[in-house]
Amino acid sequence: MSRIPFEQLPADVRRAVADKTGAVHQAVTARGGMNSGIASVLDTDSGPVFVKGIPTDHPQVGAQRREAAVAVHLPSSCPRLLWHLELDGWSLLGYEVIDGRHADYAPGSPDLPHVQAALTALQGITAPADVDIKRAVDRWAEYAPPGTLQHFDGDALLHTDFAPDNVLIAGGRARLVDWAWPTRGAAWIDPGALALRLMDAGHPVEAAIECARRFPSWRDAAPEALSAFGTATASLWREIAEQDHTPWKRAMAERATTLARVLSTNP
Repeated sequence: MSRIPFEQLPADVRRAVADKTGAVHQAVTARGGMNSGIASVLDTDSGPVFVKGIPTDHPQVGAQRREAAVAVHLPSSCPRLLWHLELDGWSLLGYEVIDGRHADYAPGSPDLPHVQAALTALQGITAPADVDIKRAVDRWAEYAPPGTLQHFDGDALLHTDFAPDNVLIAGGRARLVDWAWPTRGAAWIDPGALALRLMDAGHPVEAAIECARRFPSWRDAAPEALSAFGTATASLWREIAEQDHTPWKRAMAERATTLARVLSTNP
């Protein structure tokens, strides 16, 4: 969606933000990301605040509301949600500012242990029963091979999108951001999602799978479950690439196909 600067929000919305933060002295629009109508770092009387928002009549506003609802259940590796406002046609989230950089997933990167530590912390979190979030069995229903969907079921809170843009490195630790699509499912799904992103960063498929094996959830998963994940992921990315021929999406589809082939024989 198109993005506007903070100053173009309705005056009542800006006043409501100032009621939460104190006076806003400066607003700098964040670069990157495609799913927010506003994304700005504010310099305020109470300190820096990251504000992201979306019009309340946008089809994706439900995702933002889920993000707000799940925030209190997240581990400390995730930025803290300070407030949630909805008025005058806008839904806004105010987060603590993480002064960091996007993670480097390249082979040998010193960021990788931090990313693994953040995922390890998340692996111990149960999906909240009082928040209406997607189930993995529903998200993968159209892609999993017949008779395998039950393997995706579980109670773990999943992120599912470990693109480097969703991981910030700050203060010697990794912080997981962008929780618009929290999912309830089998804990091994997230290590598999990370493995695919490692392949995209240059890791051989065997090395990416070896990283996934460092997580007990992956090691304890049935081989047929991991094979089903590979097949479903490849099918999903093929669909994405067929609908949008952007080179990076086509490359992801190719890597997902490679991952599926290896997982079908050596999970």
